[in-house]
Amino acid sequence: MILHADAIDFGALRAEFGLPGEFPEDVLRQAETASDREAGSRVDLTAIPFVSIDPPGARDLDQAVHIEATDRGHRVRYAIADVGAVIEPGSALETESLRRGQTLYLPDGSVPLHPRSLSEGSGSLLPGETRPAVVWSVEVDPEGETVAVEVGRALVRNTARLDYAGVQADADTGRLHPSIAALPLVGDRLRLRGVRSGAISLRLPAQEVVGSEWGWTLAIEPRVAADEWNAQMSLLVGRAAAQLMVAGGHGLVRTLPGAPDGVVAGLRRTAEALGLAWSSSEGLGTMLDRVDPNTPAGMAMMREATTALRGAAYTVVGPGSAADDLGHAGIGGVYAHVTAPLRRVVDRYGTEICLALHAGRPVPDWATSRLRELAGVMAASDQLAGRVDRACVDLAEALALEGLLGQERPVVVLRAPAGDRAGEAWCADPPVTGEVTGPAEAGTRVAAVVAEVDVSGRRVRFDVPRPGAAPVHRE
Repeated sequence: MILHADAIDFGALRAEFGLPGEFPEDVLRQAETASDREAGSRVDLTAIPFVSIDPPGARDLDQAVHIEATDRGHRVRYAIADVGAVIEPGSALETESLRRGQTLYLPDGSVPLHPRSLSEGSGSLLPGETRPAVVWSVEVDPEGETVAVEVGRALVRNTARLDYAGVQADADTGRLHPSIAALPLVGDRLRLRGVRSGAISLRLPAQEVVGSEWGWTLAIEPRVAADEWNAQMSLLVGRAAAQLMVAGGHGLVRTLPGAPDGVVAGLRRTAEALGLAWSSSEGLGTMLDRVDPNTPAGMAMMREATTALRGAAYTVVGPGSAADDLGHAGIGGVYAHVTAPLRRVVDRYGTEICLALHAGRPVPDWATSRLRELAGVMAASDQLAGRVDRACVDLAEALALEGLLGQERPVVVLRAPAGDRAGEAWCADPPVTGEVTGPAEAGTRVAAVVAEVDVSGRRVRFDVPRPGAAPVHRE
């Protein structure tokens, strides 16, 4: 559905959430004159044909990848923009990045973590440019288990900028770029390794608001297997980084407690009610890996499973920290953010800690003295990013349904209403998630009426007519 170009005022949302505006002049100057403090210590890896995989049009390129076969399996080389080498500790540029926390993305443009001269220019792994990077070399066996890890500073060259849809098309036709010819194989091995370790992957429809010369479009974000393959490369490095931090007693990891027994028991009841098989010997992640999210029952199960992924935090690693207390239940092990330093401030500090620990040298004080502050910065900026993203979509949803008030639409019930509490439903056309009231069962496809549209409150509601007015069936 196309919305009028002037129908969505994202500037009002920027003001509502108090998003940062332009950078101060001294910060801009420092970004424009930033230089590589580690220029003399880099290994030249420009002969390795790294490639990047990013959304079309992206210019803040944090990562580039190269995969090759070895006697033990495959070696994944992951080049990360070396932002820590160009931002002076204690500078106005560092202070401003700590104030912002991360890049925020809105349909009408981003609110960047760093000035664009750095994040989309000298610091970005743009194709055809030689750039300072931190290169992780992680060797994995045929079971997806890590058998060797190296990390160090290097000079790299991104030889091709690819996007997810293009990579998927090339994989489907057997024409993948030689640097990532093994991406589907290694990506699937890592995914299965994660499932065996208890990783939980939720695959719900992702909405996005896309601008064009005709207006704003509310659409389903296309997700292909290549998205998962590429995500597994980042997860591989994040797990290796966290393992280094835990072993070395320094760092900041992403943690998530396991779901309480009561939550898991409730999810088992949900699966049974939805007609989904879940044996007593299977973990939640294994069961969800088999679920088809494109069916009504599968969508409802995925939505309910979000209750198992609550309580995520950033946790400081200190001497004597136990790995059992530092795990991430959604990933199936320890995990740290290090792969997106152009877009997330914590990655810069985590990377510097890993470089020092791997080399057996003291960790710089600037990289450890702010860890507790960083934990708070990231928690607050994650929350803000989630609220901004949700507000953009909610506003577009209300505008998309405004002209359909009182009309009947087919919806999938993700969560059934209970008592005075509304449930949740998914409408595919236009792609909207909203409240639902009336006699609706989770995992069913029903006819519902667009009963309420509140544009200013960014809220929509569907209502299922009473029995006899609309047929209900499960697919």
